[in-house]
Amino acid sequence: MFLLGFILGLAVGIGFWIWQQVQLNRYLERVLQPYSKSTDLALPLLPRLRQEIKTLQQQRQDLQKSLQTYQDLLDFAPMGYLQVDEENQLLWCNQQAREILYLQRWQPGQVRLLLELVRSYELDRLIEQIRDRQKPQTKEWLFHPSSDNPAELPTIKSMTLRASGLPLPNGQVGVFLENRQPLLDVNQERDRSFSDLAHELRTPLTSIRLVAETLQHRLEPPLNRWVDRLMQEVDRLISLVQGWLELTQIEANPKMQLHLEPVEVRSLIVSVWETLEPLAQRQHLSLSYSGPEDIWIKADQARIYQVFLNLLDNSIKYSSPSTNIQVEAKITFFEDHHQDNSIHPTLELNLIDSGTGFSEADLPHIFERFYRGDKARTHSSLADNSIGSIVGNGLGLAIVRQILLAHGGSIKAMNHPQTGGAWMQVILPEVVANSQSQDYS
Repeated sequence: MFLLGFILGLAVGIGFWIWQQVQLNRYLERVLQPYSKSTDLALPLLPRLRQEIKTLQQQRQDLQKSLQTYQDLLDFAPMGYLQVDEENQLLWCNQQAREILYLQRWQPGQVRLLLELVRSYELDRLIEQIRDRQKPQTKEWLFHPSSDNPAELPTIKSMTLRASGLPLPNGQVGVFLENRQPLLDVNQERDRSFSDLAHELRTPLTSIRLVAETLQHRLEPPLNRWVDRLMQEVDRLISLVQGWLELTQIEANPKMQLHLEPVEVRSLIVSVWETLEPLAQRQHLSLSYSGPEDIWIKADQARIYQVFLNLLDNSIKYSSPSTNIQVEAKITFFEDHHQDNSIHPTLELNLIDSGTGFSEADLPHIFERFYRGDKARTHSSLADNSIGSIVGNGLGLAIVRQILLAHGGSIKAMNHPQTGGAWMQVILPEVVANSQSQDYS
Protein backbone atom coordinates (compact mmCIF):
# COMPACT_ATOMS: atom_id res chain seq x y z
CA MET A 1 0.00 0.00 0.00
CA PHE A 2 2.87 2.34 0.83
CA LEU A 3 4.61 1.51 -2.45
CA LEU A 4 1.43 2.21 -4.37
CA GLY A 5 1.06 5.63 -2.71
CA PHE A 6 4.69 6.47 -3.48
CA ILE A 7 4.29 5.56 -7.15
CA LEU A 8 1.07 7.58 -7.40
CA GLY A 9 2.71 10.66 -5.83
CA LEU A 10 5.73 10.35 -8.13
CA ALA A 11 3.44 10.15 -11.16
CA VAL A 12 1.56 13.26 -10.04
CA GLY A 13 4.85 15.16 -9.50
CA ILE A 14 6.24 14.11 -12.88
CA GLY A 15 2.97 15.11 -14.55
CA PHE A 16 3.03 18.53 -12.89
CA TRP A 17 6.66 19.07 -13.97
CA ILE A 18 5.83 18.09 -17.56
CA TRP A 19 2.86 20.50 -17.51
CA GLN A 20 5.15 23.33 -16.32
CA GLN A 21 7.64 22.60 -19.11
CA VAL A 22 4.87 22.67 -21.70
CA GLN A 23 3.61 26.00 -20.36
CA LEU A 24 7.17 27.40 -20.32
CA ASN A 25 7.76 26.30 -23.91
CA ARG A 26 4.51 27.91 -25.03
CA TYR A 27 5.46 31.17 -23.29
CA LEU A 28 8.94 31.18 -24.87
CA GLU A 29 7.44 30.48 -28.28
CA ARG A 30 5.20 33.54 -27.91
CA VAL A 31 8.15 35.68 -26.79
CA LEU A 32 10.43 34.48 -29.58
CA GLN A 33 7.77 34.57 -32.31
CA PRO A 34 8.95 38.01 -33.72
CA TYR A 35 12.48 36.63 -34.08
CA SER A 36 11.59 33.18 -35.41
CA LYS A 37 12.41 34.22 -39.04
CA SER A 38 16.01 35.09 -38.17
CA THR A 39 16.83 32.05 -35.98
CA ASP A 40 17.32 28.33 -36.45
CA LEU A 41 13.99 26.68 -35.64
CA ALA A 42 15.75 23.42 -34.85
CA LEU A 43 17.42 24.87 -31.77
CA PRO A 44 15.84 24.25 -28.39
CA LEU A 45 14.00 27.17 -26.86
CA LEU A 46 16.50 28.11 -24.12
CA PRO A 47 19.55 28.17 -26.43
CA ARG A 48 17.47 30.19 -28.90
CA LEU A 49 16.64 32.63 -26.12
CA ARG A 50 20.30 32.98 -25.19
CA GLN A 51 21.19 33.57 -28.85
CA GLU A 52 18.52 36.27 -29.22
CA ILE A 53 19.71 38.03 -26.06
CA LYS A 54 23.24 38.01 -27.42
CA THR A 55 22.05 39.37 -30.76
CA LEU A 56 20.10 42.16 -29.07
CA GLN A 57 23.12 43.10 -26.99
CA GLN A 58 25.25 43.30 -30.12
CA GLN A 59 22.66 45.47 -31.87
CA ARG A 60 22.54 47.75 -28.84
CA GLN A 61 26.33 48.15 -28.94
CA ASP A 62 26.22 48.91 -32.68
CA LEU A 63 23.52 51.54 -32.13
CA GLN A 64 25.54 53.14 -29.34
CA LYS A 65 28.58 53.30 -31.63
CA SER A 66 26.53 54.86 -34.43
CA LEU A 67 25.03 57.39 -32.03
CA GLN A 68 28.48 58.31 -30.75
CA THR A 69 29.74 58.67 -34.33
CA TYR A 70 26.90 61.05 -35.26
CA GLN A 71 27.43 63.00 -32.07
CA ASP A 72 31.14 63.36 -32.84
CA LEU A 73 30.32 64.56 -36.35
CA LEU A 74 27.90 67.17 -35.01
CA ASP A 75 30.37 68.23 -32.34
CA PHE A 76 33.02 69.10 -34.94
CA ALA A 77 30.62 70.45 -37.57
CA PRO A 78 31.19 74.08 -38.70
CA MET A 79 27.52 74.82 -37.97
CA GLY A 80 26.05 74.99 -34.48
CA TYR A 81 23.45 72.44 -33.34
CA LEU A 82 21.37 72.21 -30.17
CA GLN A 83 18.54 69.97 -29.05
CA VAL A 84 15.84 70.73 -26.47
CA ASP A 85 13.13 68.60 -24.87
CA GLU A 86 9.39 69.22 -24.70
CA GLU A 87 9.91 71.76 -21.88
CA ASN A 88 12.61 73.71 -23.79
CA GLN A 89 15.38 72.31 -21.59
CA LEU A 90 18.75 72.05 -23.31
CA LEU A 91 19.64 68.38 -23.75
CA TRP A 92 22.77 68.69 -25.91
CA CYS A 93 24.66 71.12 -28.11
CA ASN A 94 27.88 70.92 -30.08
CA GLN A 95 31.04 72.98 -29.65
CA GLN A 96 30.11 75.46 -32.39
CA ALA A 97 26.76 76.23 -30.75
CA ARG A 98 28.48 76.79 -27.39
CA GLU A 99 30.80 79.33 -29.01
CA ILE A 100 28.05 81.11 -30.96
CA LEU A 101 25.67 81.39 -27.98
CA TYR A 102 28.38 81.94 -25.33
CA LEU A 103 27.26 78.93 -23.28
CA GLN A 104 30.01 79.06 -20.65
CA ARG A 105 27.66 78.02 -17.85
CA TRP A 106 26.50 74.81 -19.54
CA GLN A 107 28.37 71.53 -19.20
CA PRO A 108 27.64 68.32 -21.16
CA GLY A 109 25.17 66.19 -19.25
CA GLN A 110 23.37 69.13 -17.63
CA VAL A 111 19.68 69.63 -18.35
CA ARG A 112 18.75 73.30 -17.91
CA LEU A 113 16.14 75.65 -19.35
CA LEU A 114 17.50 77.12 -22.59
CA LEU A 115 16.18 80.62 -21.84
CA GLU A 116 18.18 80.66 -18.60
CA LEU A 117 21.38 79.97 -20.52
CA VAL A 118 20.71 82.05 -23.67
CA ARG A 119 18.84 85.35 -23.39
CA SER A 120 17.35 85.14 -26.86
CA TYR A 121 13.58 85.36 -27.01
CA GLU A 122 13.75 85.07 -30.82
CA LEU A 123 15.30 81.61 -30.51
CA ASP A 124 12.78 80.61 -27.85
CA ARG A 125 9.83 81.72 -30.03
CA LEU A 126 11.26 79.88 -33.02
CA ILE A 127 11.41 76.62 -31.03
CA GLU A 128 7.81 77.10 -29.87
CA GLN A 129 6.66 77.72 -33.46
CA ILE A 130 8.40 74.56 -34.66
CA ARG A 131 6.78 72.49 -31.91
CA ASP A 132 3.31 74.00 -32.49
CA ARG A 133 3.33 73.76 -36.30
CA GLN A 134 5.32 70.51 -36.50
CA LYS A 135 7.11 71.86 -39.55
CA PRO A 136 10.70 73.05 -40.15
CA GLN A 137 11.08 76.81 -39.60
CA THR A 138 13.86 79.34 -40.32
CA LYS A 139 14.51 82.69 -38.67
CA GLU A 140 17.23 85.35 -38.89
CA TRP A 141 17.79 87.99 -36.20
CA LEU A 142 20.41 90.14 -34.49
CA PHE A 143 21.69 88.29 -31.41
CA HIS A 144 23.11 90.22 -28.45
CA PRO A 145 25.21 87.79 -26.36
CA SER A 146 25.51 88.13 -22.59
CA SER A 147 28.22 87.05 -20.18
CA ASP A 148 28.52 86.48 -16.43
CA ASN A 149 31.96 88.09 -16.54
CA PRO A 150 31.60 91.91 -16.68
CA ALA A 151 35.15 92.23 -18.01
CA GLU A 152 34.15 90.35 -21.19
CA LEU A 153 31.15 92.56 -22.02
CA PRO A 154 33.11 95.26 -23.92
CA THR A 155 34.67 92.62 -26.16
CA ILE A 156 31.41 90.81 -26.98
CA LYS A 157 29.86 91.97 -30.24
CA SER A 158 26.35 91.44 -31.56
CA MET A 159 25.97 89.11 -34.49
CA THR A 160 23.38 88.17 -37.07
CA LEU A 161 22.24 84.57 -36.59
CA ARG A 162 20.18 82.31 -38.82
CA ALA A 163 18.47 79.35 -37.16
CA SER A 164 16.82 76.43 -38.95
CA GLY A 165 14.94 73.98 -36.76
CA LEU A 166 12.90 70.84 -37.19
CA PRO A 167 10.52 68.89 -34.92
CA LEU A 168 11.75 65.66 -33.33
CA PRO A 169 9.86 62.82 -31.58
CA ASN A 170 8.46 63.28 -28.06
CA GLY A 171 8.13 67.05 -28.38
CA GLN A 172 11.86 67.61 -28.82
CA VAL A 173 13.25 70.18 -31.28
CA GLY A 174 16.61 70.30 -33.04
CA VAL A 175 18.03 73.64 -34.19
CA PHE A 176 20.95 74.36 -36.52
CA LEU A 177 22.66 77.73 -35.98
CA GLU A 178 24.68 79.75 -38.50
CA ASN A 179 26.67 82.88 -37.70
CA ARG A 180 25.96 85.19 -40.65
CA GLN A 181 27.98 88.14 -39.34
CA PRO A 182 31.31 87.35 -41.11
CA LEU A 183 29.52 87.14 -44.46
CA LEU A 184 27.64 90.38 -43.82
CA ASP A 185 30.88 92.11 -42.79
CA VAL A 186 32.55 90.97 -46.01
CA ASN A 187 29.60 92.23 -48.08
CA GLN A 188 29.64 95.59 -46.30
CA GLU A 189 33.38 95.93 -46.83
CA ARG A 190 32.93 95.05 -50.50
CA ASP A 191 30.18 97.65 -50.88
CA ARG A 192 32.32 100.29 -49.21
CA SER A 193 35.23 99.48 -51.51
CA PHE A 194 33.05 99.67 -54.61
CA SER A 195 31.48 102.92 -53.41
CA ASP A 196 34.90 104.48 -52.84
CA LEU A 197 35.97 103.34 -56.30
CA ALA A 198 32.79 104.73 -57.86
CA HIS A 199 33.38 108.11 -56.19
CA GLU A 200 36.90 108.20 -57.58
CA LEU A 201 35.72 107.31 -61.09
CA ARG A 202 33.17 110.10 -61.41
CA THR A 203 35.68 112.93 -61.92
CA PRO A 204 37.84 111.28 -64.66
CA LEU A 205 34.74 110.04 -66.48
CA THR A 206 33.30 113.54 -66.54
CA SER A 207 36.60 114.86 -67.91
CA ILE A 208 36.67 112.20 -70.63
CA ARG A 209 33.14 113.11 -71.67
CA LEU A 210 34.02 116.80 -71.95
CA VAL A 211 36.97 115.92 -74.21
CA ALA A 212 34.74 113.67 -76.32
CA GLU A 213 32.14 116.45 -76.68
CA THR A 214 34.88 118.80 -77.92
CA LEU A 215 36.07 116.25 -80.50
CA GLN A 216 32.52 115.50 -81.60
CA HIS A 217 32.09 118.95 -83.14
CA ARG A 218 35.53 119.02 -84.78
CA LEU A 219 35.52 115.74 -86.67
CA GLU A 220 33.77 115.16 -89.97
CA PRO A 221 32.00 111.97 -91.06
CA PRO A 222 32.87 109.15 -91.04
CA LEU A 223 35.42 109.78 -88.27
CA ASN A 224 32.87 111.33 -85.92
CA ARG A 225 31.08 107.99 -85.52
CA TRP A 226 33.99 106.78 -83.40
CA VAL A 227 33.51 109.76 -81.10
CA ASP A 228 29.79 108.98 -80.95
CA ARG A 229 30.62 105.44 -79.90
CA LEU A 230 33.05 106.78 -77.28
CA MET A 231 30.33 109.09 -75.92
CA GLN A 232 27.95 106.14 -75.59
CA GLU A 233 30.49 104.08 -73.68
CA VAL A 234 31.34 106.99 -71.38
CA ASP A 235 27.64 107.63 -70.75
CA ARG A 236 27.18 103.96 -69.93
CA LEU A 237 30.02 104.09 -67.41
CA ILE A 238 28.70 107.31 -65.85
CA SER A 239 25.25 105.73 -65.57
CA LEU A 240 26.78 102.61 -64.02
CA VAL A 241 28.76 104.60 -61.45
CA GLN A 242 25.80 106.81 -60.55
CA GLY A 243 23.48 103.79 -60.28
CA TRP A 244 25.92 101.92 -58.05
CA LEU A 245 26.35 104.91 -55.73
CA GLU A 246 22.60 105.38 -55.49
CA LEU A 247 21.88 101.70 -54.83
CA THR A 248 24.61 101.51 -52.18
CA GLN A 249 23.22 104.58 -50.45
CA ILE A 250 19.69 103.18 -50.45
CA GLU A 251 20.75 99.74 -49.19
CA ALA A 252 22.93 101.30 -46.46
CA ASN A 253 19.92 103.30 -45.28
CA PRO A 254 16.76 101.28 -46.05
CA LYS A 255 14.64 103.85 -44.23
CA MET A 256 15.96 106.65 -46.38
CA GLN A 257 14.74 110.16 -45.74
CA LEU A 258 11.76 110.51 -48.08
CA HIS A 259 10.10 113.82 -48.86
CA LEU A 260 6.55 112.54 -48.63
CA GLU A 261 3.81 114.53 -50.32
CA PRO A 262 0.52 113.81 -52.13
CA VAL A 263 1.26 112.54 -55.67
CA GLU A 264 -1.35 111.98 -58.37
CA VAL A 265 -0.42 108.69 -60.01
CA ARG A 266 -1.89 109.03 -63.51
CA SER A 267 -0.36 112.48 -64.07
CA LEU A 268 3.01 111.14 -62.91
CA ILE A 269 2.85 108.21 -65.36
CA VAL A 270 1.87 110.56 -68.21
CA SER A 271 4.82 112.81 -67.37
CA VAL A 272 7.22 109.84 -67.44
CA TRP A 273 5.80 108.69 -70.78
CA GLU A 274 6.30 112.15 -72.29
CA THR A 275 9.96 111.95 -71.32
CA LEU A 276 10.35 108.54 -72.98
CA GLU A 277 8.05 109.17 -75.95
CA PRO A 278 10.91 109.89 -78.44
CA LEU A 279 12.24 106.39 -77.74
CA ALA A 280 8.76 104.86 -78.02
CA GLN A 281 8.05 106.55 -81.38
CA ARG A 282 10.98 104.75 -83.00
CA GLN A 283 9.12 101.47 -82.51
CA HIS A 284 5.64 102.97 -82.90
CA LEU A 285 4.69 102.06 -79.33
CA SER A 286 1.67 103.44 -77.51
CA LEU A 287 0.65 103.61 -73.86
CA SER A 288 -2.82 102.85 -72.47
CA TYR A 289 -4.01 103.49 -68.94
CA SER A 290 -7.02 101.90 -67.27
CA GLY A 291 -8.27 102.46 -63.77
CA PRO A 292 -9.24 105.31 -61.48
CA GLU A 293 -8.14 108.70 -62.81
CA ASP A 294 -7.83 110.53 -59.51
CA ILE A 295 -5.53 108.34 -57.38
CA TRP A 296 -3.38 110.12 -54.84
CA ILE A 297 -0.64 108.45 -52.84
CA LYS A 298 1.68 109.75 -50.16
CA ALA A 299 5.16 109.31 -51.60
CA ASP A 300 8.43 110.94 -52.57
CA GLN A 301 7.59 112.26 -56.04
CA ALA A 302 11.16 112.24 -57.37
CA ARG A 303 11.76 108.66 -56.21
CA ILE A 304 8.44 107.33 -57.55
CA TYR A 305 9.11 109.14 -60.83
CA GLN A 306 12.41 107.24 -61.01
CA VAL A 307 10.56 103.95 -60.42
CA PHE A 308 8.21 104.42 -63.38
CA LEU A 309 10.99 105.86 -65.54
CA ASN A 310 13.00 102.65 -65.14
CA LEU A 311 9.99 100.35 -65.57
CA LEU A 312 8.59 102.06 -68.67
CA ASP A 313 12.05 102.39 -70.19
CA ASN A 314 12.49 98.61 -69.84
CA SER A 315 9.07 98.05 -71.41
CA ILE A 316 10.03 100.21 -74.40
CA LYS A 317 13.35 98.42 -74.84
CA TYR A 318 11.83 94.94 -74.88
CA SER A 319 8.45 95.53 -76.57
CA SER A 320 7.76 94.33 -80.07
CA PRO A 321 7.29 97.13 -82.67
CA SER A 322 3.80 98.60 -83.15
CA THR A 323 2.43 97.21 -79.89
CA ASN A 324 0.83 98.69 -76.81
CA ILE A 325 2.15 99.03 -73.25
CA GLN A 326 -0.64 98.71 -70.69
CA VAL A 327 -0.80 100.34 -67.29
CA GLU A 328 -3.66 99.00 -65.16
CA ALA A 329 -4.42 100.59 -61.78
CA LYS A 330 -6.80 99.43 -59.09
CA ILE A 331 -7.43 99.96 -55.41
CA THR A 332 -7.31 96.95 -53.10
CA PHE A 333 -7.95 96.78 -49.36
CA PHE A 334 -6.08 94.85 -46.69
CA GLU A 335 -6.63 94.36 -42.98
CA ASP A 336 -3.79 95.61 -40.78
CA HIS A 337 -3.48 93.14 -37.90
CA HIS A 338 -0.86 95.31 -36.20
CA GLN A 339 -3.12 98.33 -35.76
CA ASP A 340 -6.52 97.35 -34.38
CA ASN A 341 -7.37 95.29 -37.52
CA SER A 342 -8.13 98.51 -39.44
CA ILE A 343 -8.75 98.44 -43.20
CA HIS A 344 -6.25 100.30 -45.42
CA PRO A 345 -6.47 101.01 -49.17
CA THR A 346 -3.51 99.93 -51.32
CA LEU A 347 -2.66 100.87 -54.90
CA GLU A 348 -1.91 98.01 -57.29
CA LEU A 349 -0.29 98.98 -60.62
CA ASN A 350 0.28 96.44 -63.38
CA LEU A 351 2.67 97.33 -66.21
CA ILE A 352 2.29 94.89 -69.12
CA ASP A 353 4.14 94.88 -72.45
CA SER A 354 3.93 92.63 -75.51
CA GLY A 355 7.58 91.65 -75.77
CA THR A 356 9.26 88.29 -75.33
CA GLY A 357 8.80 88.26 -71.55
CA PHE A 358 11.17 86.70 -69.03
CA SER A 359 12.63 83.23 -69.15
CA GLU A 360 11.79 80.97 -66.22
CA ALA A 361 15.46 80.92 -65.23
CA ASP A 362 15.57 84.74 -65.05
CA LEU A 363 12.46 85.36 -62.96
CA PRO A 364 14.00 84.60 -59.52
CA HIS A 365 16.91 86.99 -60.24
CA ILE A 366 15.23 89.93 -61.97
CA PHE A 367 15.80 92.37 -59.10
CA GLU A 368 19.40 91.38 -58.34
CA ARG A 369 22.11 93.94 -59.01
CA PHE A 370 23.94 93.65 -62.35
CA TYR A 371 21.61 90.87 -63.53
CA ARG A 372 20.92 91.40 -67.21
CA GLY A 373 18.85 88.31 -67.96
CA ASP A 374 18.45 86.48 -71.25
CA LYS A 375 20.39 88.27 -74.00
CA ALA A 376 17.73 87.17 -76.50
CA ARG A 377 15.32 89.68 -74.99
CA THR A 378 17.46 92.58 -76.22
CA HIS A 379 16.40 93.35 -79.74
CA SER A 380 18.49 96.52 -80.19
CA SER A 381 22.27 96.80 -80.09
CA LEU A 382 24.31 99.46 -78.39
CA ALA A 383 24.99 101.15 -81.71
CA ASP A 384 21.25 101.70 -82.21
CA ASN A 385 20.95 103.80 -79.05
CA SER A 386 21.27 107.54 -79.23
CA ILE A 387 23.52 109.44 -76.85
CA GLY A 388 20.59 110.70 -74.85
CA SER A 389 18.96 107.31 -74.35
CA ILE A 390 18.94 105.47 -71.05
CA VAL A 391 21.59 102.77 -71.18
CA GLY A 392 20.90 99.59 -69.20
CA ASN A 393 23.45 98.64 -66.56
CA GLY A 394 21.72 95.89 -64.59
CA LEU A 395 21.01 98.17 -61.60
CA GLY A 396 17.70 99.77 -62.61
CA LEU A 397 15.35 97.13 -61.23
CA ALA A 398 17.43 96.70 -58.08
CA ILE A 399 17.05 100.45 -57.44
CA VAL A 400 13.32 100.24 -58.19
CA ARG A 401 12.86 97.48 -55.63
CA GLN A 402 14.78 99.37 -52.92
CA ILE A 403 12.78 102.57 -53.51
CA LEU A 404 9.49 100.69 -53.26
CA LEU A 405 10.62 98.91 -50.10
CA ALA A 406 11.49 102.29 -48.57
CA HIS A 407 7.88 103.37 -49.29
CA GLY A 408 6.52 100.21 -47.66
CA GLY A 409 5.61 98.77 -51.06
CA SER A 410 6.75 95.85 -53.19
CA ILE A 411 7.21 94.71 -56.79
CA LYS A 412 6.79 91.35 -58.51
CA ALA A 413 7.94 90.21 -61.96
CA MET A 414 5.86 87.78 -64.04
CA ASN A 415 4.94 86.91 -67.62
CA HIS A 416 1.47 87.95 -68.70
CA PRO A 417 -0.64 84.98 -69.86
CA GLN A 418 -2.34 86.92 -72.68
CA THR A 419 0.35 89.16 -74.18
CA GLY A 420 3.28 86.86 -73.37
CA GLY A 421 5.30 89.92 -72.39
CA ALA A 422 6.76 91.13 -69.12
CA TRP A 423 4.31 91.88 -66.32
CA MET A 424 5.46 94.10 -63.45
CA GLN A 425 3.10 94.33 -60.49
CA VAL A 426 3.75 97.29 -58.18
CA ILE A 427 2.10 97.60 -54.75
CA LEU A 428 2.06 101.00 -53.05
CA PRO A 429 0.39 101.78 -49.70
CA GLU A 430 -0.57 105.20 -48.37
CA VAL A 431 -3.44 105.85 -50.78
CA VAL A 432 -4.88 109.19 -49.66
CA ALA A 433 -7.64 109.81 -52.25
CA ASN A 434 -9.25 108.19 -55.28
CA SER A 435 -12.34 108.56 -57.44
CA GLN A 436 -14.53 106.08 -59.31
CA SER A 437 -12.88 103.73 -61.76
CA GLN A 438 -12.78 104.74 -65.43
CA ASP A 439 -10.89 103.61 -68.54
CA TYR A 440 -8.54 105.84 -70.56
CA SER A 441 -6.46 105.17 -73.63
